[in-house]
Amino acid sequence: MKKATTIMTKSKSDPKEQEGGDAPSQLIDARISELDDWRGKTLAHVRALIKQADPEVVEEWKWRVPVWSHDGLICTGETYKKAVKLTFARGASIQDPSGLFNSSLEGNTRRAIDLHEGDEIDEPAFKTLIRAAAALNSAGKVRR
Repeated sequence: MKKATTIMTKSKSDPKEQEGGDAPSQLIDARISELDDWRGKTLAHVRALIKQADPEVVEEWKWRVPVWSHDGLICTGETYKKAVKLTFARGASIQDPSGLFNSSLEGNTRRAIDLHEGDEIDEPAFKTLIRAAAALNSAGKVRR
């Protein structure tokens, strides 16, 4: 005979907790752990770079993927079989002199960076993109 279990979850209105009560950072940790190959290492590395670039970044879990925000969405961290995709919500409005954006180039709003196994990211240029995305969000924030 199976024993019934009750699972307690936090309210979805709590911005620090989502999907089954786990904090977004825990969900991101779990995603990195379950990807026990180059994708997990890559996602962990870009996560660290994002936090270094913007210590005030907020980690979220939306659409079943990691999301980083600061006064609005900065980027998502999607993982696929052959790529880790970092999609910048307002990437088309960000200067990218180093040419890191290599995907979703045809749109009017988004831009993405697809990282494949063995790729190395230009860390200073990536941090500059993160800071620029946060600044763009902050500039558009309505002040009261």
